[in-house]
Amino acid sequence: MDAKLIWLIAFVGLYWAYCLFWGFKGARSAKTSADYFLAGRSIGVWVFVLAATATSFSGWTFVGHPGKIFTDGLPYAFASFYALTIPLTGVLFLRRQWVLGKAYQYITPGEMYSDYYGGNAMRLLTVLVAFLFSVPYLGVQLKASGSLFNVISDGYVSINVGMVVLTIVVMIYVALGGLKSVAYVDCAQAILLAVGIAILGGIAIHYAGGWNGFTSGLANLVSKDVSSGQNLTPDGYSMKVAIPGSIQMVSAGSKAVGGSWTGIMCMTYMFALMGIQSSPAFSMWAFSNKTPQAFRWQQVVASSLVVGILLFTFTIFQGMGGHVLVENGILENISDKNLVPELINLLSDAAPWLLGLLAVCALAAMQSTGSAYMSTFSAMVTRDIYAKYVSPDASDETQKMCGRIFVVVVAGAALIVAANATQAIVMLGGLAVAYGFQMFPALIGICYYKGFTTKGVVSGLIIGLVAVTLTDKTSAWFGVPWGAYPLTIHSAGWGILFNLLTTFFVSFLSSESKTVMLAKAKHHELLQSVTGMTPERKKKVKLAWALTLIWFLVGFGPFATIGNDIFSNPNAPALWAPFGLPSLWVWQLLFLGYGIFVMWFLAFHMGLSDPIDPEKVEVISRKPN
Repeated sequence: MDAKLIWLIAFVGLYWAYCLFWGFKGARSAKTSADYFLAGRSIGVWVFVLAATATSFSGWTFVGHPGKIFTDGLPYAFASFYALTIPLTGVLFLRRQWVLGKAYQYITPGEMYSDYYGGNAMRLLTVLVAFLFSVPYLGVQLKASGSLFNVISDGYVSINVGMVVLTIVVMIYVALGGLKSVAYVDCAQAILLAVGIAILGGIAIHYAGGWNGFTSGLANLVSKDVSSGQNLTPDGYSMKVAIPGSIQMVSAGSKAVGGSWTGIMCMTYMFALMGIQSSPAFSMWAFSNKTPQAFRWQQVVASSLVVGILLFTFTIFQGMGGHVLVENGILENISDKNLVPELINLLSDAAPWLLGLLAVCALAAMQSTGSAYMSTFSAMVTRDIYAKYVSPDASDETQKMCGRIFVVVVAGAALIVAANATQAIVMLGGLAVAYGFQMFPALIGICYYKGFTTKGVVSGLIIGLVAVTLTDKTSAWFGVPWGAYPLTIHSAGWGILFNLLTTFFVSFLSSESKTVMLAKAKHHELLQSVTGMTPERKKKVKLAWALTLIWFLVGFGPFATIGNDIFSNPNAPALWAPFGLPSLWVWQLLFLGYGIFVMWFLAFHMGLSDPIDPEKVEVISRKPN
């Protein structure tokens, strides 16, 4: 056994020991179902900051994101704005959901939606969305983890064996300790994810010959595209450093000219990623916090600032640096799927101990999201299906046991998906976040606008899920004439368009019972009493809207084409400045800074993520109507 495998086994063993430690520790502290499913509503500030960050940024961020930058260039790097748009959803909804969870003692989002909208349609649809989000997404992550260890071990560990063994460890600690174990393991996973991304970016720069070697190599690649007349946008720029336009008409089966990452595609793809924190799983993260004090630190500092900087620098170093390493003969046969594993493998002889550490960083990134979805989905099935319809009088012990059984079930289902991972399954995995985004109107109704009726929200959600399915790559299954992503608009964009139109239209035509109207009024009175804005802040609402819209439309939306050549000619690398960066990359960094300001403005200055005293919620919620 060579040094690489020894270090790999050592680091993985230490990581697994940490995971299992928290699994057994969580099991001992979980006395009630709320303890097991929501960590006793006691998750502290920095535990949430790290755990929510790990859950938001999965193995896709670690492995897939640099790989897509490698294949699609800087236009795809606009996707790095999901470091900010994912927590933007949290800014809008997490604090208010926490208040409702604290006041009404909700454990699952299905209970919250059912209580607010009346009936059980939203409860069942929430479980359905959680299923559509969790199982295919988990399956893709598990398959990727098996593939990673297959590459790093030089085939010593087969894909299926690695996948099964890695899944068993996750399943054990999640089933034992519930959400508390997930949260504390996620703390380490968040740190490993960030450290791994930074180190891999440094490795790419090092093997490219330092910064000068990296920038000159990138310049040579662009010059080759221009001189050969290949890989160009409609404006004649290299696809590696320029987006192909604001929007394109693309017929079914054809490809967008200059690449699919137009401005409108980048913006609507951000909609899809916003689905992570609007998914049912994140509602449970909101309920599990001791106070909402942690929300703004996770949203602005950990996610927007730290992860944002990592994605707009180190993942681009990996993706664009991969081309330089291929040109220099250091890497070969590279694709979006194996770029990161092969970067790790460069250390086989030079630093096998670092290879072992990076392998664990990648594994932690892949498991960080999966563990949270195993735990939250099992809670929803237990509380919203089993305890609601099968055994309404189920004790805490019975519910915990059912929760553990459903963790095993969902892990087994994801393994079956992973073992049979065809292109169709990969498509379903990609749909997960777009499905999660369809929860937006329901959350808007609960948190802000009581004009949405139950029929409106239910109808809108169903239509939204259908629209996503018919405009994503799964559209090929139904033979629709428009194909995937019509007009280079992501399926999440089409889904939310039809979702909102349906929700507004049906809500306008339908009415609510007096009981539901009273329940809604009570919820909104509570939210207004606890989270309502001061008069000074209300005066700045229009400014907040304007700042956010400028960010979306100009920073990474239809008007981002300005960034192609505003600072320098993308086809003239000798003029790139500063630091030898093409204009589009400078534009992205500029709007990263602007976006961090917008997030601070909303979360801190406008108070959308201000701390709240838990006792205040309890006092107000006890007041008679």
